[in-house]
Amino acid sequence: MKRFNKLLNQFLVWRARYISQKHFILLLSFLVGIVSGIAAVILKNSVHAVHHFLTSGFSIEGQNYLFLAYPIVGILITLLLVKYVVKDSLGHGVSKILYAISKNGGHIKAHNTWSSILTSTFTIGFGGSVGAEAPIVLTGASIGSTLGRLFRQNYKTIILLMGCGAAGAIGGIFKAPIAGLVFTLEVLMLDLTMASIIPLLIASITSATLSYFFLGKGAEFAFSLEAPFLLDNIPYYVLLGVIGGLISLYFTRSVMWTEKKLGAISNPFAKWAVGGIVLSMLIFLFPPLYGEGYNTISALLDGNTTEVMGNSLFYILHQNNWAIIGFLVLLIVFKVFATATTTGSGGIGGIFAPTLFLGGVTGYAFSRTLNSFGTNLPTSHFTLVGMAGLMAGVMHAPLTAIFLIAEITNGYSLFIPLMITATIAYLTIMYFEPHSLYTKRLAAKGELITHHKDKAVLTLMRLHKVLEIDFLPVKATMTLGEMVKAISASKRNIFPVIDDDKKLIGIVLLDDVRSIMFNHKLYDETTVEEFMAVPPAMIEYNENMDDVMRKFEETEAWNLPVVNQGKYLGFVSKSKIFSAYRKMLITFSDE
Repeated sequence: MKRFNKLLNQFLVWRARYISQKHFILLLSFLVGIVSGIAAVILKNSVHAVHHFLTSGFSIEGQNYLFLAYPIVGILITLLLVKYVVKDSLGHGVSKILYAISKNGGHIKAHNTWSSILTSTFTIGFGGSVGAEAPIVLTGASIGSTLGRLFRQNYKTIILLMGCGAAGAIGGIFKAPIAGLVFTLEVLMLDLTMASIIPLLIASITSATLSYFFLGKGAEFAFSLEAPFLLDNIPYYVLLGVIGGLISLYFTRSVMWTEKKLGAISNPFAKWAVGGIVLSMLIFLFPPLYGEGYNTISALLDGNTTEVMGNSLFYILHQNNWAIIGFLVLLIVFKVFATATTTGSGGIGGIFAPTLFLGGVTGYAFSRTLNSFGTNLPTSHFTLVGMAGLMAGVMHAPLTAIFLIAEITNGYSLFIPLMITATIAYLTIMYFEPHSLYTKRLAAKGELITHHKDKAVLTLMRLHKVLEIDFLPVKATMTLGEMVKAISASKRNIFPVIDDDKKLIGIVLLDDVRSIMFNHKLYDETTVEEFMAVPPAMIEYNENMDDVMRKFEETEAWNLPVVNQGKYLGFVSKSKIFSAYRKMLITFSDE
């Protein structure tokens, strides 16, 4: 290890001499793109290999009772790996990245470069109703974070490399480089500047190229244009957007509710048993809920509902139009709970694939229902556009949805319908939910960096770095004479008043005692308790800076005391915050 560190230090010195920082970042983004692309290929192949091994012998015409066992076994293996091998919480991948950007200095533990791949392979391969995209995005971001810290880059560069890893992961797993770039800018909320866009493009294109090399040139979903885009169908695309937004709201709230209920179970194995049993029963009744669900989307794009209803109790009705539509509606209803029980019971996966699944099923069911009443809507078009609508609604990422769906299906000829439905779905859910599943928990705690520069800078600031502790505490029982001695020994004009437990009970301002501090007659008669005041507000040590600034605005104070469970720690001044804010803004905004 010492030899490695020595060689690394020599390389960094050589790099500083001969390679500019700008060019070094481009080289690192290329390296991140290669590694994240390889990771995406490994995860995609491993999930498909496990899935194929377990289900290749199933008959389409009958139920298979192994569906009752596979999901619960897969989550148990995942749980054991997390508990005894990884020994750390993996959580929700994208939320973990956002937290690392906002509150952890871009630090993601190195094990995330492999642990998400390993655990999600067993979760999804054995039938967990989630996607591999969030785990691979976390893997890519971890690769960027690890390399950035290895080569001792600053916060800004590490965050950019994390973005490169995420862009590479999306570009690699979907073979969609533009979507990888847009995802990083829209979901991870990195700023769109020339300093960031080139490295992101390099990483995304490199990863997608590797994916093409190993996985072939075919699109994720085969799509052929049934008919040209017709202006007469625009109202239907608008209506699909509204429906997609409402289903996105249902998905978001139901997932959070289900995960909260499972989270209330403290024993991880009891949680696994409850969630696993529910998931297994759902998959047995509705086999399309097994795994990512991409086979179902491909079947719907082809209009092959026989395959969609295969292995289920409802297969005998696969030629009845209304039975098919009812089956699809039930898939929409229960996919939410299948996804939530997978993650809530200990499985590892993301909401990318469930969102695409829901969107495809919604779009197909919507168009087929209308066609039953005499319209002639192209079902494959609405299947594809529905995917964009649900992704825009659930992830609050309309641009990512538009470009991703166009890239993974070669459906660029439907760009206008994609834009219409994605935009309407996004606007619909925004009326009810200002934050996505990824950001909701962080936003509630004030731990989310956004494109709002002021809020982003305040989120990055830390209270302990602006805390001033050179104030002289006094006791309420001290006399005026003792107070004057304290004033002469202090360089500050504010004095915290504390009790025997060091809890803050008031403050004394120099201006409040200036008129009596030279009256010697009062030195022994007057105590601090008689002229101390209650501070206009107190700041808790764990408060975020956005709330701190709000208290300064409401009280119009220049200094406010900081306490931890009532115990005095120090003061924060508005001038110190402004100085730190300016420095952070320069660092955060510098090109």
